[in-house]
Amino acid sequence: MITKKGINASPGVAIGPALVFDTEEYRIPRRTIDASTVPQQVVLLDEALSASRQEVNELRQAAARKLGEQTALIFAFHETLIADPSLRARVVQSIEKNSYTAAYAYAEEMRQRQKELLAVRDAYLRDRVRDLYDIEKRVLRNILGRQREDITRLTEPVIIIANDITPSQAVSLDRQHVLGFAANVGGQTSHLAIIARQLGIPAVLALNDITADISGGDTIIVDGTHGIVVVKPDVETTQRYSVQQKEYERIELALEEIRYLPSMTQDNVPIALWANIEIAEEAGSAMNSGAEGVGLYRTEFMFLASKKPPTEEQQYETLRKAIQAVGGRPFVVRTIDLGADKMMDSMAATADHNPVLGLRSLRYCLTHLDMFKTHLRAILRASAEGDVRIMFPMISNLIELRQAKAALADAMEDLEEEGLPFRRDVPIGMMVETPSAALLASRFTEDVSFLSIGTNDLTQYTLAVDRANERVAHLYSPHNPAVLKLIRDVCRAGRRANVDVNLCGEMGGSPLYVQPLIGMGLRRLSMSAKDIPEIKKVIRSTTIERCRQIARKAMSFGTERQVLNFLKDAVRELDPGAAE
Repeated sequence: MITKKGINASPGVAIGPALVFDTEEYRIPRRTIDASTVPQQVVLLDEALSASRQEVNELRQAAARKLGEQTALIFAFHETLIADPSLRARVVQSIEKNSYTAAYAYAEEMRQRQKELLAVRDAYLRDRVRDLYDIEKRVLRNILGRQREDITRLTEPVIIIANDITPSQAVSLDRQHVLGFAANVGGQTSHLAIIARQLGIPAVLALNDITADISGGDTIIVDGTHGIVVVKPDVETTQRYSVQQKEYERIELALEEIRYLPSMTQDNVPIALWANIEIAEEAGSAMNSGAEGVGLYRTEFMFLASKKPPTEEQQYETLRKAIQAVGGRPFVVRTIDLGADKMMDSMAATADHNPVLGLRSLRYCLTHLDMFKTHLRAILRASAEGDVRIMFPMISNLIELRQAKAALADAMEDLEEEGLPFRRDVPIGMMVETPSAALLASRFTEDVSFLSIGTNDLTQYTLAVDRANERVAHLYSPHNPAVLKLIRDVCRAGRRANVDVNLCGEMGGSPLYVQPLIGMGLRRLSMSAKDIPEIKKVIRSTTIERCRQIARKAMSFGTERQVLNFLKDAVRELDPGAAE
């Protein structure tokens, strides 16, 4: 039994078999074969080893020509290991003894060698584990050939184990059969974490080397509440986590009871709770969770779900269905926010060295105007279906906002000329997710109908912390006094200009932050639909004056640890379990 600690990305407990999902998306399930096919698996292994040796030999020769013989020696190690007769013998023995497939037997042997290498003290030898990863992937690719399995059509419940999972991969997975996620990298506000929470799937990220400890089919426990993963648990541990799983489900059921009660403080001030959604199909279920509208529809997932950018008609149809599903309630559409970790295939070819600060989001749209105008036309046409509001992301200066509005005006003129219906007075807003936008919020209020604070990116850029980088994720803290003061200032700017201010970042769905956010003046919070009942419970237990006092006190501290401890105490006074 192995127990590993990572970042608690999505709460809940999952217990089930592992599906190891490597960086090349090979699925290596533990499968037994008929004894009569064992010779075929050995032949498959030998052919793959031969092909891999040939590939590495060609690489070595090319490296020698370009970089010199010394550098080319890197591949000599690869060649030697692939040709190692003892390695082949152990894999063949596993195939013959256990009736495993060649792919599973080879993967299991390589994972064992990687674990042994990671355990040695010599740093140089530990670094050689990366060579083993390379060799494993190369041989597996040759074993599997065209037999790559379709991860979008799982046939049984599994826990996904991976180095990383991109948002496009996450949305493509067969959700019915995914019990949990455990990954080497990622943080609490990475998009995998957000998607896992939206789906109610337990997830633990930033586990560093979880893929080296697990083989396909191993029983795994994912404790997403406490950030713990247990590999091959004993009976006692499994029973203990089964009890926790049932307790978590009991609490979730208890929250169901307040789902449709008004979201109102004890002194009768309404706080609107809206939902953040990724795909159109979530719109209806979000309303069933008690949401009073959609505060953030992430349109980029229309683009990530297929290899080709969707046409105007496809985007329009997707949006129309989602807008109709919310039945006339507010529906805030964020224009495409591609880039950083959300890349289309065509973008990956020209990826920036530092994509978080590169040509992403609105910047990308303004340099690809044809694609952007097609996107805007689809949104405008869909605006005729309900209370649609358009929001531009990643604004860092006034010129960008005006360029985006100009593109929107062009799209409106084209639709008018073509006689296509749309809402001419559609409210136009912007996200406040860069420090420059927060500091100039009062200036931006002259050009928009509403502001929406995106606390994930605002925290990332204010603290200069890549929230998806597990090595610095611990420095990411929305309760940093600098972040709190920026949020307060944006609220003040909106209030003075009589412009609505919403919040659609992850902070909105955390019981820890609800009271200070209300105390700063926010009256509309948008979050994962599944968080709404718990947030509503906090709201119905507090008062506006109490929230104001908490906000003032939180911003009086100099360190984020002081703020965090204070906020935990404040929410525990309402609900002892809410701050865990």
